[in-house]
Amino acid sequence: MSNFQDPYPQGDPNDVQSNKVMAILAYILFFVPLLAARNSPFAMYHANQGLVLFIIVVAAQVVLTVIPFISLILSPIVFLATLAFMIIGIINAANGQRKPLPFIGNIQLIK
Repeated sequence: MSNFQDPYPQGDPNDVQSNKVMAILAYILFFVPLLAARNSPFAMYHANQGLVLFIIVVAAQVVLTVIPFISLILSPIVFLATLAFMIIGIINAANGQRKPLPFIGNIQLIK
């Protein structure tokens, strides 16, 4: 595994421009940038955000499956929150920004 030090806080403009699509895809299929844009700090940042979101949503769904009564109430809320976080992440990636997602954006799993 390689560890990249990004000298640009918002990312190298060339890296951002050439990897926007990979960064956007990170919120739909987080592993695509891991395979296709491994050398891009910008794509890896958004892949990390997408992975964290995915793990939290899977954990929430497991909990909601175990407790069926709460599932009826909270499943729509979890779905809407997931959709909102995905849209926020996609907008940030499309604008070339490295803004963390609300509440979960400071968790780093991919270095």
